[in-house]
Amino acid sequence: MLKELRAGRDPWPGIVGFSRTVIPQLERALLAGHDVVLLGERGQGKTRLLRTLIGLLDEWTPVIEGAELPEHPLEPITPESKRRAAELGDDLPVAWLHRSLRYAEKLATPDTSVGDLIGDVDPVKVAEGRSLGDPETIHFGLVPRAHRGIVAINELPDLAERIQVALLNVMEERDIQVRGYTLRLPLDVLLVATANPEDYTNRGRIITPLKDRFGAEVRTHYPLDIDAEVDVVRQESHLTAEVGEPLLEVLARFVRHLRESTAIDQRSGVSARFAVAAAETVAAAALRRSAITGEDPAVARPVDLEAVPAVLRGKLEFEPGEEGRETELLEYLLRRSVADTARERFAGLDLSPLAEAVANGHLVTTGERIPGRDVLAALPELPVLHDVAARAGVDPDDSPGRIAAAVELALEALYLSKRLAKDADDDTTIYGI
Repeated sequence: MLKELRAGRDPWPGIVGFSRTVIPQLERALLAGHDVVLLGERGQGKTRLLRTLIGLLDEWTPVIEGAELPEHPLEPITPESKRRAAELGDDLPVAWLHRSLRYAEKLATPDTSVGDLIGDVDPVKVAEGRSLGDPETIHFGLVPRAHRGIVAINELPDLAERIQVALLNVMEERDIQVRGYTLRLPLDVLLVATANPEDYTNRGRIITPLKDRFGAEVRTHYPLDIDAEVDVVRQESHLTAEVGEPLLEVLARFVRHLRESTAIDQRSGVSARFAVAAAETVAAAALRRSAITGEDPAVARPVDLEAVPAVLRGKLEFEPGEEGRETELLEYLLRRSVADTARERFAGLDLSPLAEAVANGHLVTTGERIPGRDVLAALPELPVLHDVAARAGVDPDDSPGRIAAAVELALEALYLSKRLAKDADDDTTIYGI
């Protein structure tokens, strides 16, 4: 990490919005040699951040070939490896382990056992004739198998308290205890974990002695600005059609409005996955529309935003008393997001010529069965349309679908500012006076 920082490179590729908050705290914790717990609501990128730790390890590292743990050839720690090293000397076989295999991840579940994390007596080895007192009868768990690497435990409070106790010695003394065995294994392990603040009171808690052994507790957060939210959506979504920056901005604002709404249970949060799923839903709606209309390429337009509330309502937790109003609330906040985006994009631009053209009989019809070229054909040639396209990041000579997406956003802005009306049925929307 220090090498990357000194070279001016980012040690955390793909992590967005944490550069001035979470990342400095995490870097200080790692430099101090501390085990770390990331505390934050769902969908804040905690697991993604932990997985980037892999990139801070050496790409390849030597290990004793055939050893149960990834031990260094010059520093064996298990009785068997020490014996082999003493017997074979310089002939001890060496293999090379890639850094991707030095990261172990475990989702904490109530059925996780001590054997899963630390180890247990292996009945097969006992059946082979070894005595129960022989340390080589132990089958090592996830933590010792991550020797010279990283162990990540997701949702740590879900781990039963008696299982958390088993981690105390690992984190403090770096040894393990299995059914009366005490093996002084000088484990070189970084233990990192994630937790949701709500979990402390609902599903479980991190026991006080274990919490005390974590050297650092780092709070994560949702993106602090619209640009970071858009970057996350663009990076994490797999879009089946083109979704322009203005619509991604609408979805980013939509998520931020949801996080500020008193009707949403903010204790469970509004995950960044909601915005990602919304973008993918809008792209899918555009792809379906292009198949129906024969339009190519498939480009998302504001009309495709209508698919979001109904499809993604189940990803949110609403406060008691909001039953039956969920879709209405989502549609209202989505309209606000469109209005805010249009106001930002078209600030200082006089849309009066467009409003006057529609008012003078150039009604514009849009919908999932209306191709972009028909939207544009309904309007006369207006210089303001070129300005609208430019403000939306679209070249005036671009495809009709991309230009129509910008024009529809301007029409929505006029409608939401009450300068236009619209009549909508199941299939189409008609902008008029």
